[in-house]
Amino acid sequence: MKNILEIACFNVESALIAAKAGAQRIEFCTDFSTGGLTPSLEDTKKILSVVNIPVFIMIRPRSGNYVFTDTEFLHFNEWIPKFKAIGVHGFVFGLLNDDCTINTEKSKELVQLALPLPCTFHRAFDTGPDLSKSLEDVIACGFKRLLTSGGAGNAIDNVPSLIALAKQAGDRLIILPGGGVRSSNIETLKSISTHEFHTSAITKGGEIADADEIKKTFELLK
Repeated sequence: MKNILEIACFNVESALIAAKAGAQRIEFCTDFSTGGLTPSLEDTKKILSVVNIPVFIMIRPRSGNYVFTDTEFLHFNEWIPKFKAIGVHGFVFGLLNDDCTINTEKSKELVQLALPLPCTFHRAFDTGPDLSKSLEDVIACGFKRLLTSGGAGNAIDNVPSLIALAKQAGDRLIILPGGGVRSSNIETLKSISTHEFHTSAITKGGEIADADEIKKTFELLK
């Protein structure tokens, strides 16, 4: 099976760099300092008009935790249809309960709203008290992918956990390792027995993806 490299892009420039450098998918958001927020429709349209790879959109109304009020939940309900209407290819989000377990009720609603587009549950997952149970909840909600570092820290710190999650998920869901993924550790991370990997490829500070880093990581994944 061919390996897929997803690049987290926090601006239009990074998305164009990623597509040109060999990325197979873009996760587009804004505000690198907060870990990503919902981007603008205008910037998303610019990317869609130029790139020919899938573009997934992060939906997140604010920084901080992933326990959202009913008012904040309206942001998800409002923006998923708007992004669907302009032709994006999928969504990335994560909703938790107060105890950091998966908010299955609201997550299922949003996965249904996004159909037929696929959804990825993001690294909010890594704060959970029982990752094995959380994985089953994510699968039950209908997510197609789980972006995870396998717990606190970076993916390279949690390889045994990621291997266990991938084994548990089987063919029910794609484990997408993310968090500190770089060309320097991608060969170790390939042992996880998954075929998709996630990185911002930012190596020089700032918020711009490094084309050389993307190319190098892509080559090592072949």
